[in-house]
Amino acid sequence: MTSITRAIVLSAGQGKRLLPLTESRPKCLIDLSGRSVLAWQLLHLAKAGVREAVVVTGFGAALVEGEIARLTLPDMQVRTVFNPFYGVADNLASCWIVREAFDGGTLLLNGDTLFEPEIAQKLLGAPEADITVTIDRKASYDADDMKVATAGHALTAIGKTLESYDAESIGFLRFSARGAQRFRARTEACMRDPVNLKRFYLSVIDELAREGGVAVQSIEGLDWGEMDFLKDVEANQRMTQSWLERARSAA
Repeated sequence: MTSITRAIVLSAGQGKRLLPLTESRPKCLIDLSGRSVLAWQLLHLAKAGVREAVVVTGFGAALVEGEIARLTLPDMQVRTVFNPFYGVADNLASCWIVREAFDGGTLLLNGDTLFEPEIAQKLLGAPEADITVTIDRKASYDADDMKVATAGHALTAIGKTLESYDAESIGFLRFSARGAQRFRARTEACMRDPVNLKRFYLSVIDELAREGGVAVQSIEGLDWGEMDFLKDVEANQRMTQSWLERARSAA
């Protein structure tokens, strides 16, 4: 188990593919079984031992800040960093906005990735590597999946348009201090050129993987989900409800 206790959550986007649910609130605040997506994320990070969360906000920032203020997380400090470019840039810009948080080992989480606590625990306990990407495997993949090519425990390529792949990223990464430094330096270099405003941060991970030091951690068999389309809401409602029932049974 690593000593990483910080997580960065990228929650600046509106989630236009989820309209009308996201007309006036960001997708990280969609309700699932009585809790927002963000509340589920922070609760499960805290259960895994994460003590600091940095949430990058953008669309509906005041609503996100209000949600955080209402949450009861006695073992976790949560702060927000506002990304004023959320409407014109992609999530690499969010990583640049919060680059000061990449000053040591940290977790990085997409703002629409739901996961049970065991996934965070498995990622934190993965073998040492500069960067570790959580992956899942399934029988078939669609165009929106963030595809991953692996060689043993190494990640060799990542991207939605890969022609050869054997897994998908769930949007949850771990950085060692060295890996965070590598990622921060590459991100800062990219953001000097306006052409990179529309890049995903995982495109930087793809570049770094080709230089080595990027590993994968499978979480096959564990519960997770994304919040991309309206059809995802019902599936995530069922999953989060099962988490509540499991917690009640364990109490």
